[in-house]
Amino acid sequence: MPERCVSAIAGYLPLLRIDRKAASAALRWSGLGGGVGGRRAVAGWDEDALTMAVEAAREVAPLSPDRLILASTSGYFTERSQAAMAVDALALPRSIRTGDAAGSRRAGTSAMLTALEGREEWVVAAGEKRFAKAGSAQHLLFGDGAAAVRIGDEGAARLVGSASLAHDLVDIYATRDHPEPYAFEERFVRDTAAEVISAAIRSALSAAGLTAAALKAVAVAEPLPNTWPAIARALGITVPNAATLVLERVGDLGAAQPLLALAVAFAYAQPGDLVLCAGFGSGCDAMIFEVAGEVPGARAAAALLGDGVALTDYSRFLSLTGNLDLAWGMRSEFEQKTQASVLERGGRDVHGFIGGRDSLGNVQFPKTAMPVNPALSGSEALQDVRLADSTGRVISATADRLNFTPDPPFDFGLVQFDNGARVMMEFTDRPASGFAVGDRVRMRFRIKGQDTRRGFRTYFWKAAPVDRPALENG
Repeated sequence: MPERCVSAIAGYLPLLRIDRKAASAALRWSGLGGGVGGRRAVAGWDEDALTMAVEAAREVAPLSPDRLILASTSGYFTERSQAAMAVDALALPRSIRTGDAAGSRRAGTSAMLTALEGREEWVVAAGEKRFAKAGSAQHLLFGDGAAAVRIGDEGAARLVGSASLAHDLVDIYATRDHPEPYAFEERFVRDTAAEVISAAIRSALSAAGLTAAALKAVAVAEPLPNTWPAIARALGITVPNAATLVLERVGDLGAAQPLLALAVAFAYAQPGDLVLCAGFGSGCDAMIFEVAGEVPGARAAAALLGDGVALTDYSRFLSLTGNLDLAWGMRSEFEQKTQASVLERGGRDVHGFIGGRDSLGNVQFPKTAMPVNPALSGSEALQDVRLADSTGRVISATADRLNFTPDPPFDFGLVQFDNGARVMMEFTDRPASGFAVGDRVRMRFRIKGQDTRRGFRTYFWKAAPVDRPALENG
């Protein structure tokens, strides 16, 4: 079997960050909320596990892989393949093999390990937006985000040893009847999980013929804060855990946690360094990589920890996390039913944001049998053009508080794409000063509408600022 490598890695984090201590202060009267410091990444109303996984995957899938796996414990659909939707959103050939991984927080590392033990080019993407009730420790401990890796026979990080251990440790669980996570006693969880994780890491070190002293960086997902110190002492590991930094800066990202932490570890690794990655959940997966050079995407992914906008309004935080059901009035009651036949006819162009170029070079969206170019008078087949990968500038902008959106105001306007197309679009990731004519924008895959009556979501692309701000006091 050829040596298998990580050839690229990427991350995605939502724009908003809430300070955990400030959020806990809002609950001081109750004694709830937990005592964890740092910040938590908070997804927008139009983000979910799928949209964030797509954003991470698009950074490592510019060339079509042979397989695409999407891992999550919080995917919105339980009977609809998120990986199949991601194929269209990424404009990948529908002939590639796809799969969905779920069931535990190590779904991402389990899929990654399968890819490393297989053949061909794989992309493994993990995204999470997990629900937790306000007042629970998980509500502030969890974070929203995604990460993705590309696996192949060539790359800067070579797998030198691995191990996987299945262990039905019920530290936390969620069910259809009880969708919010239920957590057991923390001391029991820390002690038992530390034993499971330590055992898997020992096996991986043995498989690689290494000692713990050889490791130069680690990315080990912790089931709870402060689990790592006991593991490090037991194994004799002295280097810091990149996953602890991720936990502090943006939260526990579930299935995406060890993948994003691995990107952080790679970002600071030197040629020849040995890096450990481990994912926990109903057992543990452990992998050791030898770094030969800079891993594409690692530094950009690590830099995400310092980006963002402070979220200071606790009631908005409750609304965005699904804990506050506001009475939005009649404007929120419009019918949003989507027909499967409509998705079948145009879903690939909508999810992939595929426009068309006519024989004279004009680009339009959507594609039509008769081009909109007034210089053409007959029908013609338009050449596919992916607008999702194009940037543009705002031609007109409106901030509307009459049209319904779960996170006002409703921003929309006309975007002039660099390739010539003009499209009326919704805007997202609103800057502090709002959107203005001339702003440079890029496309983000987001939730378009929610049919709460039937439990269905539609997706499309929205315009967002090209540059993201650095988090103040980050």
